[in-house]
Amino acid sequence: MTAELVRGQNHPLSQSRLEIRISAGTPVVAAAALGDESGRIHGTEWVAHPGAPTQPGLEVSRQAAADHRLAVDLDAVTDAVHRVSVLLALPAAEGGPGPARFGSVAAPFVAVTGLDGEEVASYTITGLEAESAVVALELYRRQGAWKVRAVGQGYAGGLAELLTDQSLPEAVQLAGTIGEAVARGLARSVQAPPPRPSDGDRSRQPAAPAVGPDQGGTAPQGTPDPVPPSYGGQPSGGPGQDGPQPAYGAGAADPSTTGGPIDYSHPRRQTSAPPPPPPAAPQPRPGQPAQPVAGDATGWSMEERLYNQVWGMFEDLARTTAAYRSAVDFAESRMDKELEQALSDPRSRLGGQGDAAREAARARHAELVGQARESLDRDLAQLVAEAEVVEPALPPAFARWDNPAWHAYRVPMEIPMALRLGDLRLPEADPLRIPMLLRLPLERGLWIDSGRADSLDGSFTDSHDMRRLAMETAVAHAARLLAVYPAGEFTVHVIDPAGSGAQALAPLTGTGVLAAPPAQGAAGVGDVLGRLTQRVDLVQMALRGGAPDALPPGFDTSQQLLVVNDFPHGFDDRAVNQLRYLADEGPSVGVHLMMVADREESSAYGPLLDPLWRSLLRLTAVPDDHLADPWVGHAWTYEPPVVPPGSQVLHQVLTQVAAARRAWRR
Repeated sequence: MTAELVRGQNHPLSQSRLEIRISAGTPVVAAAALGDESGRIHGTEWVAHPGAPTQPGLEVSRQAAADHRLAVDLDAVTDAVHRVSVLLALPAAEGGPGPARFGSVAAPFVAVTGLDGEEVASYTITGLEAESAVVALELYRRQGAWKVRAVGQGYAGGLAELLTDQSLPEAVQLAGTIGEAVARGLARSVQAPPPRPSDGDRSRQPAAPAVGPDQGGTAPQGTPDPVPPSYGGQPSGGPGQDGPQPAYGAGAADPSTTGGPIDYSHPRRQTSAPPPPPPAAPQPRPGQPAQPVAGDATGWSMEERLYNQVWGMFEDLARTTAAYRSAVDFAESRMDKELEQALSDPRSRLGGQGDAAREAARARHAELVGQARESLDRDLAQLVAEAEVVEPALPPAFARWDNPAWHAYRVPMEIPMALRLGDLRLPEADPLRIPMLLRLPLERGLWIDSGRADSLDGSFTDSHDMRRLAMETAVAHAARLLAVYPAGEFTVHVIDPAGSGAQALAPLTGTGVLAAPPAQGAAGVGDVLGRLTQRVDLVQMALRGGAPDALPPGFDTSQQLLVVNDFPHGFDDRAVNQLRYLADEGPSVGVHLMMVADREESSAYGPLLDPLWRSLLRLTAVPDDHLADPWVGHAWTYEPPVVPPGSQVLHQVLTQVAAARRAWRR
C-alpha cells in the first residue's frame, strides 16, 4: 500500500535498496546529500550530483531531465550517515536557460519504490513559488530503523543557498560545479520527443511538435507552449528554454507592420488545432499487435505526423529498454541476496543443500531475465515493424541518403520542420535505427569531432583518416542543409586554412554551391570571419532598433553556415574570439557554425575555448555512444549519415541546388 505523504509526514521503510523516482513538468537537476545526525553535510564528497553521480550508497542522474531515477542503498552508507536528502533544482537557478522558479512549472512528484517497482511512499511538492531549489524528501535513521519524511523546503537562492543551509563549507563552489556538469550534460543531449500518450496507445495523440534542448521551436497558436527540457541536447542541444523563441531573437518584427520584406521569426505553421491522425489500419485480431501505419501521429501535415511518430518511436525504445535493464538489475540483486543468504548459513555452505540453494537462485535469475527479454523482444518487434513502414515514407529532409526519396528530389519551396543528422541505436536493439532529427532553423552550431580514433566495433582509425572522415561528414551535413532549404535561402562558407580538406570538399566546390571558394591562409580566414561578424552586428542593430527593413541594399537575408576545417591550425587569437562570438550570437541572427576539429589539439588555448565547445552539438564521424536521452540517461550510439559507396546522389542533389540558385539570382 502506497503512503501518499504531505509535508512533514513520515513513513517507515522496510527495504534498504530503493529507487527514488522524480517526475517534473520541466527538466530539473537531481542530487542527493548525505548528512549526519544534525543534517550537516561534511564535504563535497557527501553529495552525489551530475558532476559526481556516485557516492557510497547513492547514484544519481548525470544531467538535467524531466524524469529521474535515483538509486539508494542504505546498507552501503557509512555509520556516520543518518540522513539522505533528495535535492531538486531548476537549471536556471545555476545560470542556464529555462524557468527561473518552481512556481511557474508543474508541481514535482517524488516516489520511493523498491527494486521491484512497487511504490512505498510518494509526495507531490506543492506550495512552491519563487524557489528554484528544494529539499524534496529525506531518508533518515532513527533507533536503527530508516524512515522517509516529506520535506518540501524551498530556497529562492538556488542550490548555493540550499547547500549553505545544510552547513556545507564549499556550498557556492559545489553549486558552480553542478552548474558546469549540467552544462556539459546539456551539450551531449539529444533533443526530446513529443509527450507520450498517457494510456500507452501506440497511436500517438495530439501534441505540439517536440522542442529539444538545442532548439527553441514554436508551438501552434491556441495551444499551450511545450516546456522544452535542458538536459542533455541536445544538446539538446545544448543544450533548455522557457518557451518558444523566434528564430532570430526576441526583437523580430512583423513585416506586415514595418513594411519590410524580411521576416526574422520562425514561421508558425497554423493558427488552429492540429487535425486528428489519419484513419488507422484495420483492427488486429485479439492478441495480435497493431499493424503499423506511417504517419499515425498527429500534426498539420504528413511531414509533422512523421516527425512526431519518429520521436514517439525514440521514446518507446528508450522506455522499453529502461524497463528491461531495470528488470535485469532487479534479477541480479535478488540472486546476489539469495546467494548471500545461502552462504551466511553454515548449514548450507557445503553439501547438497547449499548447491541446491545456489542452483535455485540462478534458476530464478534466469527466469526473470528471460521474462524481461521476452517483453523487450515483443516491443522491439513492433518497433522494427513500424520502422520498416516509416523509413520509406520519410521526406528527403528526414531520409537516409540511400532512400529513394532522394532520386525524386526537387528543390523545395518551403523550409522543412527538421533535418536528419544521423541515426541512434541502443545495444539491446542493434537492428533498430531511430532517425536523429534536429529542428530547423538551427539554434545551435555543430561540432564534428575529428579526434576520436577508435570505433565501437573495435576497429582503429588513424588520425589522418579521422580528419578525412570528419570533413566528409561535415560536407554531407552541409549538403543536406543546402538541399532542404528553398533556393537562395541558405548560404555556405568554408574556411580551410591549409587546404587539407580539398578532396572532401569536392562535392561542394565542384557543383558551385558555395558562396565563394574555400578561404585559405590567414588573410582568407580573417576576411570570412570579418564579414560574418559584421553581418551579425548589422542584423542585431537592425532588430534592436526595431527596423529590420533598414539593412543595406542587397543585404543577403539567407541563413548562413560557416564550415571551419582543421581548427585551430591557422587561427590567431583574434580569429578565435570571432569564432566564439559567432557561436554565441550567430544563431539568433541566422549565422551558424560547423566546426571540424579535435578538441585536444586546441587545448593550447586553455579554458578560453571551453564555452565554445559547450555551445556546439558534438557529432562524430564514426559510431560513438556519446549522446544521452532526457529520461534515464541511456548512452545512445550515434551513427553519422553515410552516402552509399559509389553513389552519385550527393552530386545529383547539389547540381539541382546550384541550378536553382542560378535561376533564383536571375
